[in-house]
Amino acid sequence: MAHYADSRMVLVGDDTAFVRDRFCQALAGAGHRAVPVATPAELLARVKQEPHAIGLVVLDLHMAPDGGLDTVRAIRQADGGRIPVVIFSGTIRSADEVRELAAIGIGGYVNEYAGSQHILPALAPHLFPENFNRRGSPRVTIGIPVSYRVANTIAAALTLNIGKGGVAIRTMSPLAAGEALSLRFRMPGQRHEIEASGRVAWSDRKVGMGVQFERIEAADQAVIDDFVDAHFFSNRKA
Repeated sequence: MAHYADSRMVLVGDDTAFVRDRFCQALAGAGHRAVPVATPAELLARVKQEPHAIGLVVLDLHMAPDGGLDTVRAIRQADGGRIPVVIFSGTIRSADEVRELAAIGIGGYVNEYAGSQHILPALAPHLFPENFNRRGSPRVTIGIPVSYRVANTIAAALTLNIGKGGVAIRTMSPLAAGEALSLRFRMPGQRHEIEASGRVAWSDRKVGMGVQFERIEAADQAVIDDFVDAHFFSNRKA
């Protein structure tokens, strides 16, 4: 049973039809009202027209040469900071932009070329923030083996994505939100297996579950941090 089922209106702003269509199809397939927009002007017109109806904006930061941070600031001015905004990570050009976006109050980042099955898990924390409680950081899509244990029960699965504060796991038998568990997994290129304890932050039988780290060794956290930082900028637009 999913812990979130409401429908949201989502604006998907990107100058590439392929990206817009994939995200809109994934959102519409889950019952959301997905609205594709191709220019900053069209996006801002929508925000000004329906600021209270929009549940999320997913944005190509450089949808147009004159876009970028100015577009995000214009959204914030029009909506009073109410609408969650997620940036396509491949459109980030520098660490300075990440810092400036954080100051503006950007909700997070998503890989615009992630597999279709990863789109909804990546956007769910921003569509339904009231059901999620996890440390904010970029999420890197990756499928690595992970085992998790609750009491005397051990299960194996694959990750959907990983961030500095937690990991999403694909499973058709997710644990309930709030459940405590221990994790074991190995990051790519590492011989050492990471052990961590955490708590389920979200759970959906159609997707899996998200686990927020609560205890992890500093050295293991550093391995995850380095991996996320290295891969976050590996998909930038030319």
